[in-house]
Amino acid sequence: MADKHKKDQVDTTGHEWDGIEELDTPMPRWWLWTFYLTIIWAIGYVIAYPAFPLVSGATKGLLGYSSRAEVAADIESINAANKPFEDRIVALELDQISSDGEVGAFAMNGGGAIFKNSCAQCHGAGAAGAKGYPNLLDNDWLWGGSIDDIHTTITHGIRNENDPDARYSEMPAFGDILEKPEIAMAAQYVLSLSGNETDAAAAAAGAEVFADNCAACHGDDGTGDREQGAPNLTDAIWLWGGDLDTVTATITNSRFGVMPSWGDRLTEAQIRQVAVYVHQLGGGE
Repeated sequence: MADKHKKDQVDTTGHEWDGIEELDTPMPRWWLWTFYLTIIWAIGYVIAYPAFPLVSGATKGLLGYSSRAEVAADIESINAANKPFEDRIVALELDQISSDGEVGAFAMNGGGAIFKNSCAQCHGAGAAGAKGYPNLLDNDWLWGGSIDDIHTTITHGIRNENDPDARYSEMPAFGDILEKPEIAMAAQYVLSLSGNETDAAAAAAGAEVFADNCAACHGDDGTGDREQGAPNLTDAIWLWGGDLDTVTATITNSRFGVMPSWGDRLTEAQIRQVAVYVHQLGGGE
């Protein structure tokens, strides 16, 4: 064993295992100085930049740096670059936007981004809708599928309480008006309008119930009325489902879907971009 009293011998930690001692070798000087420098740098960073959380904020730091301000500046810069396109979008007629070269491409891309951020939660990322949320890919529109109709619907919404110009209609709950046998016959008749197999006798009897209670909105032939947002019952496209139980439940309890108005959340340029995007999805008229 080496003589531990030699001048160049490193002290031990005092631990020993079967005659093997653990040396207490000091850290290299370069490592120590690097460690001290990181401590100094950390203290300087805390002083210069926002760091410690307070009750209603954080220390601001001597440099006054703000990541929020940096992001706001980036957004302002992007908005300034987009402004000429947005001004052009607002100036054009709605049906001219998509055919106006770069402006049309800008509107399509912007509308797609806005749709995914604000509309996809209900209508789906691909705009195919879900139960109670309209499919925007087909040509079945409750309130009309022209780009002007779509623009109006987006701007004011449907059956909401915050926009006085919201599209509004309300189907009565016929469970409070008709007897259950009458509702059952009306359901059979409604299903027969779109070619479903039904009880012929019940459907024939339901035609009279339909004429007396439903035709005022859905039309004598059941093709609906877009001015009232009354669905076409002859095309086998159902917002809430087209089986007998669902149709019976709809007649009994009615439906009352609500869409928020976006006129107070999006700019006119943004609404027009979304209208252009939705219109070109496949179902726009």
